Amino acid sequence: MHSFVHRTILGAAACAILTMPALALDAGKARAPNYQGDVFPPWQHGANNDATNRGFDFTVPEVDDLADFHGDPTDPGLVLYVGGNYFFAMAPLVRAFETVHPEYKGRIYWETIPPGLLVRQMQAGGRITVGNMTWVAKPDAYFGGLVKVKDLIGEGLLTGPAVPYVTNTLAIMVPKGNPAHITGLADLGKPGVRLAMPNPEFEGIARQIKLALTKAGGDRLTTTVYDAKVKDGSTILTHIHHRQTPLFLMQGVADAGVTWQSEAMFQEQAGHPIEHVAIPNADNATAIYAGAEVKGAAHPEAAKAWLDFIRSAEALQIFERYGFKPYAAG
Repeated sequence: MHSFVHRTILGAAACAILTMPALALDAGKARAPNYQGDVFPPWQHGANNDATNRGFDFTVPEVDDLADFHGDPTDPGLVLYVGGNYFFAMAPLVRAFETVHPEYKGRIYWETIPPGLLVRQMQAGGRITVGNMTWVAKPDAYFGGLVKVKDLIGEGLLTGPAVPYVTNTLAIMVPKGNPAHITGLADLGKPGVRLAMPNPEFEGIARQIKLALTKAGGDRLTTTVYDAKVKDGSTILTHIHHRQTPLFLMQGVADAGVTWQSEAMFQEQAGHPIEHVAIPNADNATAIYAGAEVKGAAHPEAAKAWLDFIRSAEALQIFERYGFKPYAAG
């Protein structure tokens, strides 16, 4: 686990570094790389940190940055493992929750790495290593796709019932101006189109993407995108698609990548040079997001309170800002 996470972070950093202009000499003077620091996460400038006492702030975008870990893990009142597809919605959700439950103010810790990796962390007793830092944060509630949540209840990691709350659909994220002229999923199979695609090993969205690719272009398109182009290097498989895909696009590493439409909408709302290409309903896939209490949770009442809140009218209004739709059975 430790070496895997370390390699993940180093690999992402290496990709970023390789896209930067090399240190250049200009008339005998060194010239530093020229890039915009706000391209790199954290993109919400501390809003996704629930800690009230933050002490000394040492965050260096691209260099020293723990973008998917939020709050203070030393004495939390509620620990949430959230599939990272809505990391951008968590700050307003937490604020709204704390208005109703002020007893948790400043005591909520949450993580937003892919749901498959969150399961690995649960199986490791909540212990995780990022770079040179190791800490333990055992979850009280877990959130991911409805099918996965039900599977984890069956495996005994979560306690039922599963609580579904919103749905989401796919979109194609592209750099502003869409220089590769992507018009639909079929264009992703074209030679020379460079892709950043979620890794099927631990990113649940990949299953939905494969379904959509098959609808749009049959098994041939799916195999091209997720096999042939991976082998020839024109598809990069991401480890944290909700952050790596827009980073790769903004840095010129890739021409397109399929994400949830909510992620593209957040990037556009944040003012980043990102836009998206809609996928027709006939080719699209819909995800149902759900959560459940973790078996043996240290804070079971807090977990139940969050699971009740996540379906409230106020929470659903926050989700709708980013294109999510309330879940309706059937």
